[in-house]
Amino acid sequence: MFLKRVKLLQEHPAFQQNVYPFSIPALRQLDKLDINQSVTFFVGENGSGKSTLMEAIADRCEFHTAGGGRNNAYDVDASEAALANYIRLSWLPKVTNGFFLRAESFYHFASHIDDIGSVDAYGGKSLHHQSHGEAFLSLFQNRFGGKAIYLLDEPEAALSPQRQLSFLRLIHDLVKTGNVQFIIATHSPILLGYPEAEILHFSEEGIQQIDYEETEHYQLTRGFLQNREAYLRNLFM
Repeated sequence: MFLKRVKLLQEHPAFQQNVYPFSIPALRQLDKLDINQSVTFFVGENGSGKSTLMEAIADRCEFHTAGGGRNNAYDVDASEAALANYIRLSWLPKVTNGFFLRAESFYHFASHIDDIGSVDAYGGKSLHHQSHGEAFLSLFQNRFGGKAIYLLDEPEAALSPQRQLSFLRLIHDLVKTGNVQFIIATHSPILLGYPEAEILHFSEEGIQQIDYEETEHYQLTRGFLQNREAYLRNLFM
């Protein structure tokens, strides 16, 4: 692991508890967040602050906040990373290599790669000329490696269940080298099943570590698969 802690700078002169992003309960209650595993998941409902914290970390890493690494410079309406100026990152040791994936703006990153003529670094085929899922896996397989930190916001968005399993294998192979760290915001019960990962739940009560079986993603998916008819009957009443 490289990134050890995220600290909220409440002494920042512009800090206001009831103004975005601190109007989000999980972020308003944040003091410090320790990262204890090589693979860490952020989970919680939409709007719970997962992506806001993720893009702030990416900004402090000097990654492109619309998606990319330190050397990817392109113009797009990127998120402003509203939280970035209010956090401090603690490293041991600090790494500068890595990548920030935002599923919602991946199209712009793919266009950037075409514009600079770097398709050879992504399997020799334009990311736009692959299916969405193929393009994601091409990115993971060709760009990920070395000593690096990878920040991924909903990577399952383009991955079928089978490709999510392939992605888990890729994570496993990289983590075994001891040179990479993953922080992943996800709604996928498949990805969340990665062994020994740390799962941090964003909610009205703040950010707490929970077990896989405690996640709503696991409980809801398991309940639905075991009793689909009852779930649908109650849903459509």
